[in-house]
Amino acid sequence: MDYTQILRFFPEVEKPKEKLSFKTKLIWTGLILVIFFILSYIPLLGLGQNSLQQFEQLSIILGASFGSLISLGIGPIVTASIVLQLVVGSGILGIDTTTPAGRQKFSALQKIATIFFIIFEAAAYVFAGGLAPNADLAGTSQYLIMQLALIGQLILGGYLIVLMDEVTTKWGFGSGVSLFIAAGVASQIFIRAFNPLAAPTNPDVPIGAIPFLIKALGGGDVTGAMISAAAIITTIAVFVVAVYAQAMKVEIPLSFGRVRGFGMRWPLKFIYTSNIPVILIAALMANIQLWARLLQNAGHPWLGTFSGNSPASGLIYWINPPNVLNAVINGSATSSMALQALGYMSMMVFGSIIFSVMWVKTANMDAAAQAKQILASGMQIPGFRRDPRVLESILNRYIPALTVLGAIAVGLLASLADLGDALSRGTGILLAVMIVYKMYEDIARQHAFEMHPALRKVVAPD
Repeated sequence: MDYTQILRFFPEVEKPKEKLSFKTKLIWTGLILVIFFILSYIPLLGLGQNSLQQFEQLSIILGASFGSLISLGIGPIVTASIVLQLVVGSGILGIDTTTPAGRQKFSALQKIATIFFIIFEAAAYVFAGGLAPNADLAGTSQYLIMQLALIGQLILGGYLIVLMDEVTTKWGFGSGVSLFIAAGVASQIFIRAFNPLAAPTNPDVPIGAIPFLIKALGGGDVTGAMISAAAIITTIAVFVVAVYAQAMKVEIPLSFGRVRGFGMRWPLKFIYTSNIPVILIAALMANIQLWARLLQNAGHPWLGTFSGNSPASGLIYWINPPNVLNAVINGSATSSMALQALGYMSMMVFGSIIFSVMWVKTANMDAAAQAKQILASGMQIPGFRRDPRVLESILNRYIPALTVLGAIAVGLLASLADLGDALSRGTGILLAVMIVYKMYEDIARQHAFEMHPALRKVVAPD
């Protein structure tokens, strides 16, 4: 079946016909970021009840703003990616992603699945009561009309996110999915760190951690100062460790077979699959919590129950990070909290490993694909024959280990940051650091190519 024929009925962003300049990519990336923030402040017309507003931390991971036109965020895109990776990785569809035709088919299927999940999640949010019209209209025909109007707005916003992701991927730096997460996390960290305004529930306490720390030190509140300082230190520690881990790599020496005396090093990063596994596992856990709330509202608490805004039982309880560091400082830590923290860490680590392994297979990052890419560029390992099997066997010494170890590292780092009650969700901070670092590398590489045309001919020939 030719899935690309179905996509003819949906608008899409064309690829640029010529190589874009650094300035043009920068303008498009900045423009998409501005549009994203504008859309996050456009409210849904006819919205009366927004029970999802309490999930502020989860909305950051999903790149969403609940109650706005982009309430779905990147949720449908990531959900479609997760489902397809599971289906393709298990061999159910039988798509060979190592071939151009297979990759094209996989890409088309992913977009079709994304459109399906946009419609499905929009209907689920509205009909399950997460985003609903005014309750006073319940039971009337006007209520149904308003429900359909809300679904239509959510579908429009969801597809706008898809188009903005395509614009960023094809015309800018990185991807829209990564850009929206980084923007949301950066905004939240800045507000939670420096906001001097008082909290609505406690007029005597500033919202920002730094103003609160100053106030606590001035008032002799040792416990409050320690909690605030712990959040700041945890955030800084995650930044430092994430940047250090990003810089770690194994370098494979290569030489050009036809050019004597000229060689380079092929880098294999310690965090081999970058931020992809963390995005997928974080989005999966965010979706589970959202669906748990919707199911509880509908009277079917199959995934667990909430007590106020906090998970109280079931699966969602074990995948929700407790504030262990705060509890230790206050002297209120319990064995149950320790088990919950262990369950959360296990979910993050094993989930990251699973998605990391699947991503290597579906994104052509395994040893065989890398060996073909190296040989196709005219390079080889000095002292070895130009045989893809030889090169693949050498790469297999590193890539499987880096895939697993890198996933364990990011899973542990993200979960420990969450347990330390950092200024944003630990997963979000880790993602933001890795996204910005990757974007910095892309920008630096693009800038180097424009400054040195000879380098561009060698590394990225047309």
